[in-house]
Amino acid sequence: MTTPFSETLRNATWADHESAESESYLSELMGGRLSECEYGEMVAQHYFAYTALDGVSRQLAGHPVAGRFVFPELYRERALERDLATIYGPGWQDRIAPSKATRTLVARIHQVADWPGGYIAHHYTRYLGDLSGGQFIRMELQKIYGYAKGGGVDFYIFDELGSLPRFKNEYRARLDELELDERERQRVIGEVRLAYQLNTEVLTELSLTRQAA
Repeated sequence: MTTPFSETLRNATWADHESAESESYLSELMGGRLSECEYGEMVAQHYFAYTALDGVSRQLAGHPVAGRFVFPELYRERALERDLATIYGPGWQDRIAPSKATRTLVARIHQVADWPGGYIAHHYTRYLGDLSGGQFIRMELQKIYGYAKGGGVDFYIFDELGSLPRFKNEYRARLDELELDERERQRVIGEVRLAYQLNTEVLTELSLTRQAA
C-alpha cells in the first residue's frame, strides 16, 4: 500500500519543522520576554511574506493544479494590517521594513510561482503551521499581551474556515490527490525543507538584531 503523500511529506520534513519551532526568538516570545514592539517585528516580517504568498495565490487561482490550494479565506494581509495597527498605531507602515532574510524568502516565493509544486510547498509550510502550532502561539500571545479579536493576534484567527481539523484533513486529501512521480515528490519535499530553512532564518535574524541592540 502506497503511503499518502501528505504523510510522506510530514515525516520527511518533521526535523525541519521542529528546528523552526525551537528557534530562540520563539522561545523568548513564548516565555513572555519580548516587548510588544519586539513581537511586532515578527508580525512585520510575516506581513511582507504573506503579501507575497497571497499575491501569488491570486495569480494562480485558475491554475488546474496550484489552484486547488488557493483558499481566499486563508489570505492574511488584512489580518496582519490590523495586528500591526494595534501594535504600532496608525503610522505602522512607516515603522516596518523587510529584513534581509525576509527579502530572500519573498524572492524564493516569487521564483517558484511558475512551478505548482514549489507554490504548494511554501503554502503548505506556512498555512498548515498557522492552523496547527500557530493556534497555541495565539493563545499564549493573548495571555502575554492581553490581545482580543480585532487586532494583535488576528493573523492566527481563521473564523472563515469553520472547523480547523476538518479543513486540514481536506488540505491533506488534496496533497494526496496530487499526481506526482517519485522525482517530483522528492523535489516538493526538498522545497518544503528549504521553506522551513528560509522561515527559520527570518526568526534567527530577528534574534540577532535584538541581541545587537
